[in-house]
Amino acid sequence: MKTDQIIKKGFAALFVAASLFGAFSCKQGQATREEGLPWIVSKALDDNSSVYYADYAGYPSNRRELPVGMFDSGTGGLTVLEQFLAMDMFDNKTGEQKSDGIPDFGAEDFIYLADQANMPYGVYSSQQKEDYLKELIIKDALFLTTEPNRTKIVVIACNTATAYGLDDVKALLEYSGTGIRTIGVINAGVEGVFESINTAEKSFAIGVLATVGTISSKGYQNSIVSHAAANGYDGDLRVVAQGGLGFAEAVDSEPDYISVSATSVRDNYRGPKWGDSLGIKPDLLPMYNFDRSGLLIKTGTNGEIIDMQLNSAGNYARFHMVTMMQKHRESNPGIRMKGVILGCTHYPYLLDTLVKVTEELRRYEVQGTKVFAGLIDDNMKFVDPAVNTAKETYLALKEADLLKRSNDKGKLNAFISVPSKELPDSVTDGAGNLLFNFKYGRDTGSEKSAVTVVPFSKENINRENLTRIMVRLPLSYSLIEKNLN
Repeated sequence: MKTDQIIKKGFAALFVAASLFGAFSCKQGQATREEGLPWIVSKALDDNSSVYYADYAGYPSNRRELPVGMFDSGTGGLTVLEQFLAMDMFDNKTGEQKSDGIPDFGAEDFIYLADQANMPYGVYSSQQKEDYLKELIIKDALFLTTEPNRTKIVVIACNTATAYGLDDVKALLEYSGTGIRTIGVINAGVEGVFESINTAEKSFAIGVLATVGTISSKGYQNSIVSHAAANGYDGDLRVVAQGGLGFAEAVDSEPDYISVSATSVRDNYRGPKWGDSLGIKPDLLPMYNFDRSGLLIKTGTNGEIIDMQLNSAGNYARFHMVTMMQKHRESNPGIRMKGVILGCTHYPYLLDTLVKVTEELRRYEVQGTKVFAGLIDDNMKFVDPAVNTAKETYLALKEADLLKRSNDKGKLNAFISVPSKELPDSVTDGAGNLLFNFKYGRDTGSEKSAVTVVPFSKENINRENLTRIMVRLPLSYSLIEKNLN
């Protein structure tokens, strides 16, 4: 069955595992393709019998009216879309960088893809499945560049996907001959944090809150150091990185990390462990200041805590913010934290909590001494990479003369992946989610679909998530709501 036939029936054959290595032969007139790209790149470009074949030769030459494409591992990337919809940095008539009271992307259409069935992306690296993750990322890009969802630019609204797949997506689109660019969020986040701080100071620290996968890739750490060097900074720069195990997953209500119906500690819990060296530290309980309603606690006969599990997105935010700042306190005495990059698109949903925790730490005392005195800058900023990502995308479209000039308001087509109905019941839980061992146990090299892509609906988006989107992301929700059923 051809790719376009599959998509028209609402299936996403683009979301299966597949990976191979090696050099690829090139078509006459093409540059030689680099070695090591996922085999799906070759399938998309060369093999018209493959479900991944993209038929880029038929791509529209006039791309101005095409939508902006954006993907993330879940609904977290909607925080990026919100910044696109809110941005007013440019005069829409002259192109000058000044506000004109008109949203810069107000006339643009968008296609958004949430690969919810395969999330969290941040776990694949820890399960030794980086090749599988890279193919998922390529399939996301293929979804946004094949019929009927062809777009004029691809925005990777996911930090982990940017860290592990940006170069592969760039290569795919370069060899496609379409001229389509791709924009990632990591460099944008680094530029944003340096814009927000005074780098004339010789010593300062930058915090990075991101998924475990993004942190382990060192994408942010390396980009911060490179940016500082390229801009002449030669002082004592410290980077404090915290892998947010379970944070993004809790925002998207992943059952291995959070369960609103649970009343006692769970066997399938995969969040931070009680008493573990990297988990919840009993001696830091006053500092965490957890919301007790978002905890699952098991006590012994004399009332002592013998197990504790986080069971709310707010408590995940508290745990990781405190853990990062405690790490800073122990490693960087006397150096001020001047900025924190929210290196996961899910984290801005909990920005209020992160700010509140920061203020609590400023006041936190042990025996009358403020333990974080001199360690948190008075003007410390939380930086959302989405802001600079929107700016970079606008400038890329402007340079290519691809900005849509219209008085009409743009629309959004939002899609989400769900487990394929053809899968056996043994690989999904009672709520229809892929089981952890199946999700992270799949091998590369198959063209059989494990998930299906469908439009956003009230059936496939958790009610709590939908409410969070409505409250936190009103511009995005106003476009999503029109097509919800």
